[in-house]
Amino acid sequence: MLVKQIPVLFPRFFVKAISFTLCLTIFFTLISSPSYAAKTSMTGDYAKDTISVVKTLQIAVDTPKDSPDKNEVRDESLALITDYISRYRNRGMVNKTQSFTTMQTALNAMAGHYKNFSARPLPDKLKERLTKEFSLAEKMVLRES
Repeated sequence: MLVKQIPVLFPRFFVKAISFTLCLTIFFTLISSPSYAAKTSMTGDYAKDTISVVKTLQIAVDTPKDSPDKNEVRDESLALITDYISRYRNRGMVNKTQSFTTMQTALNAMAGHYKNFSARPLPDKLKERLTKEFSLAEKMVLRES
């Protein structure tokens, strides 16, 4: 009787054994692999970070059109913008301030140009606007803190 049931029981057992082994492998792989936090240049102090970002991005705005490292400047600027916005966008005490709103507007304009027109340098009108908004945000953040 048992001999007749072996062809039926063996595939079921085999499938269950493979499923169980696969689950254990995935489980232990996820637990044993180290998780890495993203490195950030933000300190957590909103005023200091805003001033630092303004100064760094102002250097990027002032970079000449024929600069040989304009691609590096663009990539670093985009990384800094992403880091800054992701750090402070969801903070209720920060994202309601005028300085953050002004910074976010300027950063969106700059990142939008870099992402949509990556081969083109920043236009003069955008440079003027960014310079104005950066200086305004810097003054506001100093006044707010």
